[in-house]
Amino acid sequence: TVHGRSVASRTTLRPWTVFEDTVKFNQERWVDFVAVRIINRRLERRARAGSSYLTASADLSDAVRSANITTIQVIPIGEDWETALKEVRGVVADALATAPTQAEIDREVNEIASEMRNAIDTARVAAGSQRADTLIAAVDINEVTTSEQASLGIFQGAIDQKMFTPERVLASTQRVLQGVATRAIINTRTADATIQTKLAAALEAEVSGLAGARATLGNVSFASLPPLGSPGKVMARSVAVPDPRIDQVRYSNGVTGLFFQNPGEVGRVYVSVRFGRGMQALPSRRQTPAWAANLALLEGGIGKLGQEEIDQITGDRRITMQFGVGDDAFVIAGQTSPADLADQLRLIATKLEAPGWDPKPIARARALAVAGYAARNASPDAVLGNSLEKLLHAGDPRWGMPELADIQKLNAKEFRAFWEPLLASGPIEVQVFGDIDVEKAIEAVRTSFGAMKPRRAARIVSAAVQFPAHVDSPVVLRHTGEPDQAAAVIAWQAGGGAVNITEGRKLEILAAVMRDRILDRIRSTEGVSYSPTVISQWPVGQPGGGRVIALTMLPPDKTDLFLTVAREIAADLIAKPIELDELRRALVPTVQLISRRSSGNPFWMQQTEGGTIDPRRLAAVNTLGPDYGRTGPEELQALAIKYLSPEKDWSMVVLPEAKAATPAAGAR
Repeated sequence: TVHGRSVASRTTLRPWTVFEDTVKFNQERWVDFVAVRIINRRLERRARAGSSYLTASADLSDAVRSANITTIQVIPIGEDWETALKEVRGVVADALATAPTQAEIDREVNEIASEMRNAIDTARVAAGSQRADTLIAAVDINEVTTSEQASLGIFQGAIDQKMFTPERVLASTQRVLQGVATRAIINTRTADATIQTKLAAALEAEVSGLAGARATLGNVSFASLPPLGSPGKVMARSVAVPDPRIDQVRYSNGVTGLFFQNPGEVGRVYVSVRFGRGMQALPSRRQTPAWAANLALLEGGIGKLGQEEIDQITGDRRITMQFGVGDDAFVIAGQTSPADLADQLRLIATKLEAPGWDPKPIARARALAVAGYAARNASPDAVLGNSLEKLLHAGDPRWGMPELADIQKLNAKEFRAFWEPLLASGPIEVQVFGDIDVEKAIEAVRTSFGAMKPRRAARIVSAAVQFPAHVDSPVVLRHTGEPDQAAAVIAWQAGGGAVNITEGRKLEILAAVMRDRILDRIRSTEGVSYSPTVISQWPVGQPGGGRVIALTMLPPDKTDLFLTVAREIAADLIAKPIELDELRRALVPTVQLISRRSSGNPFWMQQTEGGTIDPRRLAAVNTLGPDYGRTGPEELQALAIKYLSPEKDWSMVVLPEAKAATPAAGAR
């Protein structure tokens, strides 16, 4: 029994009989993997269409080369794990009885080949430590490791030998789904004395009629996407940042772009499309369907194409989309390749211009949230993840998950009514960073985003961000997990926005000093073997909302100690400047971290995002070095005086749920 959602797992075991890592063995293994991928595709398609389970998947593994194992895991909707398990078994039974189509097989083979070509393209920048780990792991189990190019050659050899046929994939399916022993585990939220009997019945029940009709693959391509308008013109071009050189472009429809050529990550191109006002466009005094966007907005499709069709046209390409809500913009981001950049941009532009509103992802998002609601208090970590952000924003419903009643109210009509105007809001800023030809990237944005209709600037609904008022005693939340686990949090309000971004950067150094001191006190002096975290967050896209926050996991009887130590250290930082040696110990790792991050494209995207709308962000790139490197003890003391005063802090502890007292023997 667990405190979270129900999970059913069935494992089929076979003895490990392969003792030579040959080309033939690996090629046959690929056929097994294709068989498992087809089953997973069918399970996911069924879940999207509406089923008794939230997610289900099969996995093929070799436990330290001692057994060959196939595991199928099922997360049901609600507590009806029996129906969900039988439905998944129906899909598996169908796969065991009837061969897949060649089209299904070719889809998986093409996607695997695409992933392997991507590995070849990016091999030059793969971490040396990762290669060392792979080599050591291979030696440990008496196997062979080879280059990405050679691996593709082995896979291509299997294709050339026509190993991926319906008959061979069916044989692999039968092999990996059967074995010498089957074991099953069911985790439920409540104890059930008859669980073993129910599990055995669910595993033995007749399921041949539960598979349903197999879906057929349609003939779809990028040409099936709704058309965009006529491409606009480049109206202005300038150098936004001289070092590293980042170009800025403005198109005739008002779209702006930032372009950075950085081949340091070979074969990788990062795309970020910012539009609207993000958190500032969401109401701060009422609950909205905004929380479900990460689960359902992109999954709603494009035009008349659903997520299944979009997966089909992008599956063998390096094209992705993720949605997020930033402080001052909504974001659709993706990672692609130089060859796929134009279609990556087109896909996102078409999503914004002609979004689809399939209701099925909304129903699935609601089911996922309802199923996860029960686990919100299952551990100190879970409580922090569910509640901390909302509490740090003084109860603002834009942060955190809603209550169960609001989750259950989610419906497709209201979701569309809320998000449709937000998807149509402007302005639009496109960042294209990475292994690009700048001229070709500018042209690709012109023919995609430059072809969109002009947009009106979005209205700011909620600009102000609140910080909770000081509390004399910490806010107390409860978890239902292990009784020896707890968490403690203390936070001080900081600032935000691009105006004082220098101050925000120096606060990172102050936070590093606090972290080192708290770590030393808690672990060395007080003997508590937990690692506290202290971070400074300065939202550039908000005029406020920043904070310095210290938190840790620790035993319940040590929470007051942590808060006391944090306040004493804050008071000492206010009282006197730190020594230069201590400053160096905090500063050097911070600068080294920034130096390492600056070699990657995401770092520069973060520094410049929103810069075409707020040029102060672009100007702040030039002060990165001085802002961190020229920080002195007196500056840190001034920041401590400004932000770390005891009458401004806010604190919280997460303690085990209080257990009801057990009546004494003979008590009435």
